[in-house]
Amino acid sequence: MKSAYDVIKRPVITEQSMENVANKIYVFEVAKDANKVEIRKAIEEIFGVKVMKVNTMNVLGKEKRMGVHSGYRANWKKAVVRLSDDSKTIELFEGMV
Repeated sequence: MKSAYDVIKRPVITEQSMENVANKIYVFEVAKDANKVEIRKAIEEIFGVKVMKVNTMNVLGKEKRMGVHSGYRANWKKAVVRLSDDSKTIELFEGMV
């Protein structure tokens, strides 16, 4: 059985994802084999919040070049998590907005 920290890898801190923090919408990089139920349980266990909705998407790696050598970055999975209105916010994102 996977732990919650195996499912949630890291938060995605971008300008676009920070705009939605006021609406209690957070973005995380998650394990590629994690499903929505596992992501919901992991977020609720780690941060002690109530999750209303989870959307997931697979992000394809970008092509990168260095001189004549080319390759691709790794593919990864992203989860957009919406918290319920009566839930508290995630403190990790508090000072960044």
